[in-house]
Order: sequence, then C-alpha cells, then structure tokens
Amino acid sequence: MPKKPQDLFSELRGQFDQFMPDMAKVARDDLEQHARMAVASVLDRLDLVTRDEFDTQAAVLAKTREKVEALETRVTELENRLNQ
Repeated sequence: MPKKPQDLFSELRGQFDQFMPDMAKVARDDLEQHARMAVASVLDRLDLVTRDEFDTQAAVLAKTREKVEALETRVTELENRLNQ
C-alpha cells in the first residue's frame, strides 16, 4: 500500500529532527509548509476520485454488464427463433 503524504512528511520530519540543530527548526518548518503546499497543489491538479466514488461507479458498471449480458442472451434467443 502506498504511503500517505502525511506518513511521508512525518517520516521526513523525524529524519530532519535527528540532524538539524534547534536554530534550523524554523527553516525546517518553513520548508515543510512549502513542501506540503507543493504536494497539495500537485494532488489538486490530478484527476482523482475517492474510494467511495470508485466503488459506486464499479457497482454501476457491474449492473450495466449484467444488463448487457442479459440483452445479448435475449438477442441470441430471438435470432435463433427467426432462423428456425
């Protein structure tokens, strides 16, 4: 499972904490804020859907496939009757 952006930032922050002195923490916080804004900007431009939206569309697709298969079966039956 891919890491969530929050997990990635938390991991990076933990690594920065180990190596950066207290004076640089302000710069780190600023960098983190800009990185979050950059990632949010990229994610906003992507054409993403939520899991609920995806599941809803998958269910609609499954029902549509069932209807198409039923119609195909019905057409085949009608064609067979005409050919007899």
